[in-house]
Amino acid sequence: MTAIRLRDVTLDDLEILEGWAGSPEARGEFNDFGPSEGGTSLREALEQGPLRNERNGEMLIVLEPEGTPIGTVGWHEVRYGPNAGSRAWNIGIALLPEHRGQGHGATAQRVLADYLFETTDVNRVEAQTDVENHAEQRALEKAGFTREGTARGSQFRAGEYHDILTFARLRTDT
Repeated sequence: MTAIRLRDVTLDDLEILEGWAGSPEARGEFNDFGPSEGGTSLREALEQGPLRNERNGEMLIVLEPEGTPIGTVGWHEVRYGPNAGSRAWNIGIALLPEHRGQGHGATAQRVLADYLFETTDVNRVEAQTDVENHAEQRALEKAGFTREGTARGSQFRAGEYHDILTFARLRTDT
């Protein structure tokens, strides 16, 4: 299998990301969340520096050794209580169709979880996926995540509500 690494998104990547965002094939059926809800444009955000802060982030997945971008991983903060110790990261992934089914998703999500454990003090990294997205379920399990349960009707995507499965890795998981 080809090696992958994660790297910061730069302004030079803007055209690639905008192309992917405008392509239903690139997004895939499980990432059809409709248009973004305003806020800062991607260009404005990239002009400020890396797409990472104390609440969320996004990085490119690139093939090594050539450095070809094949998708993105992202994360955002979730809380299970009001204190900082109850904070966790929720992660997501988008891979270009021609790079799916090759183990890159599992590797990228394992590398991202490792990065988040190394650079923050959270105890939990979690991901949700559609109950029908069997490939992503396998990828998360290969990345060391444990299936925890179903959240019925919790995700509004492609014009309707969907059940999703939650997977998680704890800092103490090997």
